[in-house]
Amino acid sequence: MSGGTRLFHVSEEPDIPIFHPRIPKRADLDPNIGLVWAVDEARLPNFLTPRDCPRVTYHVGEETTDDDRKRFFSSDHVRHCVIIEHGWFSVMRNTTLYLYEFDPAEFTLQDAVAGYYVARTPQTPIAVHRIDDLPAALIERGVEVRITDNLRRIAEDVKASTLNWSLCRMRNAK
Repeated sequence: MSGGTRLFHVSEEPDIPIFHPRIPKRADLDPNIGLVWAVDEARLPNFLTPRDCPRVTYHVGEETTDDDRKRFFSSDHVRHCVIIEHGWFSVMRNTTLYLYEFDPAEFTLQDAVAGYYVARTPQTPIAVHRIDDLPAALIERGVEVRITDNLRRIAEDVKASTLNWSLCRMRNAK
């Protein structure tokens, strides 16, 4: 794996000394092979919310049209957006996250659009970064942050677009 890629696991737990492979719950993955999951730095903003917070996230991809860029972003220089519901904003403001950074040497790319990487061996973090102000962390990364009363419509609109997208914890959405 490329030495320039930074990989992270995001958690609300402050003291995880080692990450052991876990059997994936996804039906498209081998249930006999445990994995340690990490996300690359470019898609890290998708996880800078409380764990159970429903969210719609999207970013510009190679196939994204100019029309979709204009429709889904408020300015030309923004390339990533995270949308949460009103009810989660105070939770987000009061959540601390820990970014466990890994040496990328034993990880392989699992999903290029999502930025997911996996390792089959236990992983010890090389660093832990604490984030106390999640909205500020998103803004510092150039992410457009939106807050809405309901994620369902925007989720359907984003899924029908040419954007690269991720819908997380939607079972918790209104």
